[in-house]
Amino acid sequence: MASIALDMHVHTTYGASDSQLDPDDLAQIATNLGMGGMSLTEHDRVWDRHALGAYCSRHRHLFVASGMEVSTDLGHILTYGLPHYVSGIRRAAELRRVADEFGAFLVVAHPFRHWFDPVTFRRQGKEPPEMTPSKLADLPVLRLVDGVEVLNGANTERENRFALEMANYIGKPGTGGSDAHSSSGIGIYTTVFEQALDSAAEMVAELRAGRFYAARGLPDGALRRFTLTDAPNSEQAAG
Repeated sequence: MASIALDMHVHTTYGASDSQLDPDDLAQIATNLGMGGMSLTEHDRVWDRHALGAYCSRHRHLFVASGMEVSTDLGHILTYGLPHYVSGIRRAAELRRVADEFGAFLVVAHPFRHWFDPVTFRRQGKEPPEMTPSKLADLPVLRLVDGVEVLNGANTERENRFALEMANYIGKPGTGGSDAHSSSGIGIYTTVFEQALDSAAEMVAELRAGRFYAARGLPDGALRRFTLTDAPNSEQAAG
C-alpha cells in the first residue's frame, strides 16, 4: 500500500490567535509540496465539526484530521483522537485519563526546546540538567505520553536530535511536524504512515499500532526517515 506523509503539527487563523496561516493557504501549500495532508493542532481547541467538514469538502484530495495542542502543567501535549476540549485537561494526569477514555494518542510536543540554554533554567532558580537520556528518562511527561515529537520545525537540530535519542532510549515512537504558524516551514518535517488513511480514527489506530515514522526532506523532494545517522551530532548542531 502507498504511504502518506502528514504534517502532524500546524496552527491556523481558524483556531490559533498567534497564527497568520490561512487554512486554505495551508491546503494549497501542502498540495504544491505533494504532502498527503495534515493534522490541525490548534491551541487548546479542536475545529468545529461543521467547519472541519466544509474544509475537507473543499480539499478532498488531502487527508485532514483535527487534533489539538493542549497546554498542561507538564508542558504542551499533542492529542490525536480527542473529539473536543474537556474541562480539567490542563492537568496532564487528567488529560491522560480522558485520552484513555476516548482512545486518543498523546505526543509530547517539542519536549526539549531551550533545554540546551542554561539561562532557561537559571531564570527559574534551577541548575541546568545533565542532558543525557539516562538522566532525563524519568521526566513525568515522558512516562505519561504515548509518543515523542522528535522533529519540530521551531526547534534546533540539537533539540530535535536529543528528542530522537530520548524516544529511542525510552522505547516510544517519534512524530514529525512543522509547528507552522505561517506559510513558512509547512511540511519541513512530517510523519509518514505506512499506508493510506481514510479517516481520523484510522490515523489514530495506526499511531497506536506504531506504523509510522518521523521524516524530513519533503520540500526538497527527498523524503527520508529521521534517524540518528541522519541528524547532526550534538557538537555539529551546537555550532
